[in-house]
Amino acid sequence: MVVKIGMLVVFFAVMLAVGIFCRKHSTDVNGFVLGGRNVGPWLTAFAYGTSYFSAVIFVGYAGQFGWKFGVASTWIGIGNAVLGSLLPWMILGRRTRLMTQHLKSATMPEFFEKRYKSPALKIAASIIVFVFLIPYTASLYNGLSRLFSMAFPQIDYSVCVVVMAVLTGVYVIAGGYMATAINDFIQGIIMLVGIVLVIAAVLSQNGGFIGALDALANVTAEGTASGAFNSFFGPDPLGLLFVVVLTSLGTWGLPQMVQKFYAIKSEKDINKGTIISTVFALVVAGGCYFLGGFGRLSNIDVTVLGYDAIIPSMLENLPDILIGIVIVLVLSASMSTLSSLVLASSSTLTLDLIRGHIIKELSDKKQVLIMRILIVVFIAISAFIAINKDKLGYIADMMGISWGALAGAFLAPFMYGLYSKKITKTAVWASFIFGAGIMLLNMFIRASFPVVLQSPINCGVVAMIGGLVIVPVVSLFTKKPNIKETEEMFACYNDKVVVSAKESLGNM
Repeated sequence: MVVKIGMLVVFFAVMLAVGIFCRKHSTDVNGFVLGGRNVGPWLTAFAYGTSYFSAVIFVGYAGQFGWKFGVASTWIGIGNAVLGSLLPWMILGRRTRLMTQHLKSATMPEFFEKRYKSPALKIAASIIVFVFLIPYTASLYNGLSRLFSMAFPQIDYSVCVVVMAVLTGVYVIAGGYMATAINDFIQGIIMLVGIVLVIAAVLSQNGGFIGALDALANVTAEGTASGAFNSFFGPDPLGLLFVVVLTSLGTWGLPQMVQKFYAIKSEKDINKGTIISTVFALVVAGGCYFLGGFGRLSNIDVTVLGYDAIIPSMLENLPDILIGIVIVLVLSASMSTLSSLVLASSSTLTLDLIRGHIIKELSDKKQVLIMRILIVVFIAISAFIAINKDKLGYIADMMGISWGALAGAFLAPFMYGLYSKKITKTAVWASFIFGAGIMLLNMFIRASFPVVLQSPINCGVVAMIGGLVIVPVVSLFTKKPNIKETEEMFACYNDKVVVSAKESLGNM
């Protein structure tokens, strides 16, 4: 207990020190929300990765899908690295940075307003962001609750929630995006080291890598063939594909993820950030799902305890020092994601809903003040949800609803908006209604859906893919945008820049 509490005290002290140190970077809106658009590749890449992976991945997804797919669940981590990290940086990173700076947009809803010339789109998008970030936050806290119950049975879980919420709030409120980015970097290092140590410890308890694979080969379940859980694609390749798509393609349309590209400093930083982010995802996500793939060796009764108890049961017999590392690892992942969520939510509500609509004139200082107040409100709501965790569903289901709605609504109009001049405002509305609407229906009348779509994960994939089809199709048959205005927006891509010969041969 002394070792575990001591590690937490040091961890929290560092987080607070960073928040206080970064106060000078958060005096105006640009600094508070985007770090002055002057954030380097390591901080940006780690901020992207740590916002991506939290207790949701480590406890909920790794446990549930490791149980269902065996070691083949590692493909989810590989998909997260390639489809969820590498490709977004390559396809969205540079254009997002250029277009958002040109349009002077600091949030995704503000991008929709200025790109498609529609204040109503901004309001609708900000409401969708606020509503559907709440189940994501709930799933994050639910994952934390499982590990705290295992590591600190003597301490009331609600105390842990309140402490974490307060400390996260303090450093985000004090230092804004820059404090979040620096803390994300520190937390990312902890995650990288921690996951490697935990995997090594768990495998050693099961006879090493080969011994664990052999043991997994002897595990059978109803409806699966012998050796299915240590096979290349597992017992359910189609189900595995749906999870890969949801957890990977979803990052392309999540406001808290895409916003990281707004703050990139330079071209070289994009190239470096692409590599760093991909390697980070490969180690952390690949490691988490690989670890979860051996969940069936723990002999847990999931019909009684549920999927979310799988990972904690695998770790409960580790030495205290390793359990302490696990707790700090998951806290790092969760606090970094929580800070990203509250910053995205507060900035969206302030800049996109309150400013210009509820309050017509707002100075820079008042906008920052309102964002700080809203951070407190959002953290308080999330903490309340966490303390009432018994009313929550499985972590994977809650995250599926959140990611499905947000990415289903935003992915297509955002990505197409960076590349195509022909996307119409009506098509964006169609994507918003379809993506958010189908996930709301899945929440409230799930039993009425076809069996395959009763899973929020499968339904979330349909929302994303549906948006990618709906937006270009609707754009073909609806009123085209003003050509002159659209050309002016895309002019930012044609600005001439000077580069060194090693980057371009030019006409030499």
